Amino acid sequence: MNIMLFHSTYGLRPAVHRAADRLRAAGHEVWTPDLFEGRTFDTVEEGMEHKDEVGKDELLKRAVLAAAPYSERGLVYAGFSFGASVAQTLALGDEKARGLLLLHGTSDIAENASADGLPVQLHVAEPDPFETDDWLTAWYLGMGRAGADVEVYRYAGAGHLYTDPDLPDFDEEAAEATWRVALGFLDSLEEDTD
Repeated sequence: MNIMLFHSTYGLRPAVHRAADRLRAAGHEVWTPDLFEGRTFDTVEEGMEHKDEVGKDELLKRAVLAAAPYSERGLVYAGFSFGASVAQTLALGDEKARGLLLLHGTSDIAENASADGLPVQLHVAEPDPFETDDWLTAWYLGMGRAGADVEVYRYAGAGHLYTDPDLPDFDEEAAEATWRVALGFLDSLEEDTD
């Protein structure tokens, strides 16, 4: 699969490169656009401040420009937390999108969004301060109305960004379970094209 993998508000840190390498080792082609143009952050608060300074429209523009050269191939959009919200926005706007892999995050869904059978997999902590139960229920129903084929996996007791070994949120058991399921998901998308 051709995967466009977006970073969290911490920026394009080593954990994102390691995740991309893991996906490449499984036979996928992966791009990791740097929406923060080289800036990385040590705290979520600093990253959120930078995200807000740059602005949602500019960040989406950067994401679209990064994905555009490859979208004809049929991309799987993926991302971590903030990057997952970017991935979701792009996937719902790309008729050729092959799948959507959301790690630790979701985004608003436009009323007129159409996903037409798009395979979607979400992995999120339980509880998660950024992805509350009420929000996730509304998100799940909204994605269903848009026509997406959604799977949700919750990880009790894990921190928000539990797949990042460089953060206090890290939960090795939850991270390994996530990657095992996510790689199976990507394999299933490959089978759909055979």
